[in-house]
Amino acid sequence: MSALAALVRAYERMAARGEVPAFGFSQEKIGFLICLDATGMPVGAPIDLRQGTGNRRVAGLMAVPQPGKRTSAIAPNFLWDKTAYALGVTAGAGRRVAQEHEAFAQRHRAWLGGSDDAGLRAFLGFIAWWRPPLFAELGWPQEMMDHNVVFALDRDRAAGLHLHDRPAAREAWARLCLSDDRPQGLCLITGRRGPVARLHPTIKGVWGAQSSGASIVSFNLDAFTSYGHEQGDNAPISEAAAFAYCTALNHFLEPDSGHRIQIGDASTVFWAEAEDSAAAAAAEAFTASVFGLDDTAGTPAGTAALEAFATGALRAVPEGVRLHVIGLAPNAARLSLRFYVQEDFAVILHRFAAHHARLRILPGPKDAAPSMWRLLVETAVLRKSENIQPNLAGEWMRAILTGAPYPLTLLSSLITRLRADHDVNALRVAILKSILIKNFRMEAPMSLDHACKDSGYLLGRLFAVYEQIQLAALGPGLHATVKDKFYGTASAQPRKVFPYIDSSAVNHLARVGKHNRARRFDFERQIGGIMELMAPGENPFPVSLPDRSQALFALGYYHQRHDAIHAPADMPFAEAAE
Repeated sequence: MSALAALVRAYERMAARGEVPAFGFSQEKIGFLICLDATGMPVGAPIDLRQGTGNRRVAGLMAVPQPGKRTSAIAPNFLWDKTAYALGVTAGAGRRVAQEHEAFAQRHRAWLGGSDDAGLRAFLGFIAWWRPPLFAELGWPQEMMDHNVVFALDRDRAAGLHLHDRPAAREAWARLCLSDDRPQGLCLITGRRGPVARLHPTIKGVWGAQSSGASIVSFNLDAFTSYGHEQGDNAPISEAAAFAYCTALNHFLEPDSGHRIQIGDASTVFWAEAEDSAAAAAAEAFTASVFGLDDTAGTPAGTAALEAFATGALRAVPEGVRLHVIGLAPNAARLSLRFYVQEDFAVILHRFAAHHARLRILPGPKDAAPSMWRLLVETAVLRKSENIQPNLAGEWMRAILTGAPYPLTLLSSLITRLRADHDVNALRVAILKSILIKNFRMEAPMSLDHACKDSGYLLGRLFAVYEQIQLAALGPGLHATVKDKFYGTASAQPRKVFPYIDSSAVNHLARVGKHNRARRFDFERQIGGIMELMAPGENPFPVSLPDRSQALFALGYYHQRHDAIHAPADMPFAEAAE
């Protein structure tokens, strides 16, 4: 099943429950309501429909007739629009506001002329009477400008019935939707014949895309066309199917939908499909608790359940549920489908649990279940989201959900950051450990492994011991330690710096021994234990280390350093001097 076909099926299920607008309607932000009497005269001031307080008031969503695509053309909406079209007023320069308002009035006279519905006749009376200067004369609020407005008869306001909701208005809109003489074709999504959509509705809410929306399917250049077809005829999708998949995707992309998570530059949505709607809802709730929403970590309950699932302790997993996950990213005026995964819910959960287990490290980070965004920023310069490498988020998430190897750009990015800023923290080491396990089939240790003989791991441990010797000899107030000066070179080209560090350590050990012989003996024992594990007869300091060994270097350094921090023998320099 394709991603668009899955979205159409999701729309049909949500439409049956009344969660999404019917065909021809869409959810749009509406700020104000203008009430009319039977003659079309406004009754009182416009009603503010925005939610919130003070300067944080935002327009809520309302199901209204679907707007047309606006680029440079003037295209009024049916029975609603922004104030530039509906009232002829705007807060900006508005060089063509007069033409927009005139088009709004003319189109509605043509669309609604001859109607005997009381509400539609009142609206025609309003546009015949209205003049833009009346906005100031009536004292209507300036903050209303450039918001979308709807209309209603004053007597219907209490019932919440707007003009576009009236049966006569819906019939008129249905005729308008079907009046376009579009060619009939076989829909690639549904397999049914119907009018082919020339332009598909826009997708809104994708991070980084145009605020007015972008398209997944569009053809705007000759190079994209085939056999002389224009626009949507190149990939025939019916108007009903185009509306369905766009409506479902826009619903999932809403900030409070509970179906989206931002992973780097990939706006990711997920939903579950099952014969049992309760099982699907339970799977979606569980997925949200595990993945985390809005760049946050998963909930403690979700993390605990994930660990229980990984160990086999959790068996109450919804059965017969298929999970769909789509990652979208901006690509000029279009949207790029970074990944689409559909799989049995238990299978995806198993893969995500395995990923979670691979990230486990001791000592661990403060957050037991860091979000994908928190992990990704560790690969970016200055830990800024905008510096995360393009495609990295989508490739990593796809690898997790499909069980494929992680992208190697993840490894190279982390090694570059470690060599640049020398911050060997729990999150970075956890990611490196997971890459070693997944991509290189290695048994990377979770905590300090005294038996590991890998040269990269041993050199990382040795480097950490040298740093501890320096701190014990010179005190913790150093402006630059061995790590600050030599980490990048030591992890990539050990032979360049390790002989120098080793000779410096001899002097530092002598200084430590003057104050604390036991401490010196402990350091010498640690160095000897590490050196004994290295291959005999070979230079312990290789000319260079590949990326995999550099990852092990960081892992060994992290384990040895934190083992020393928590060891009882470790004491402040001032106490050792006494």
